[in-house]
Amino acid sequence: MFTGIIECLGQIKDIQREDSNINLSIESPISADLKIDQSVSHNGVCLTVVEKSEVHHVVTAIKETCERSTIGNFKKGASINLERAMLGTARFDGHFVQGHVDTTAKCLAVKDESGSWLFTFSYKDEEENLFVDKGSVCINGVSLTVIQPQNNSFSVAIIPYTFEHTTFKDIKVGTEVNIEFDIIGKYINKNAALYLERLNG
Repeated sequence: MFTGIIECLGQIKDIQREDSNINLSIESPISADLKIDQSVSHNGVCLTVVEKSEVHHVVTAIKETCERSTIGNFKKGASINLERAMLGTARFDGHFVQGHVDTTAKCLAVKDESGSWLFTFSYKDEEENLFVDKGSVCINGVSLTVIQPQNNSFSVAIIPYTFEHTTFKDIKVGTEVNIEFDIIGKYINKNAALYLERLNG
């Protein structure tokens, strides 16, 4: 379980394909402190550490994960958002993030608001009920607040600190990002659908 508060940026040093899997070698400030079999969020994707050294760690993404996320688009040298699993004794600053990416979305617009940035992303018709104005969404592992979900798009406001300390500074129009919907919203949406199905059945 994660909070969507990014700890640091890592850099992708190597990408190796093994059958349908992708092995990523990441250099980061937290690599030395990681343990084998530990879960770490990489751009919002929960991946298990399978190898490590003092300066890097290796994780493996399986076919299902690659199909649901942007991992297949990763490039050597690119920056990546990293967060270790939350501690039970720590303050919960973001929202409940599982690291289970639901889908991807494309950036439609980036607007400089003179002190912040407004990023707008697309969503599909069937995802409309999962976006609530002022609700939570996780984009590339970052916990954010939804603004104006309408017409198959939604926006998020990014403060300077988040812009500089995450991969948001690299996101341009057309960039594809990982999306994880709020788990509470997903449960409510599913149970409402089941209730209506039984009501009409």
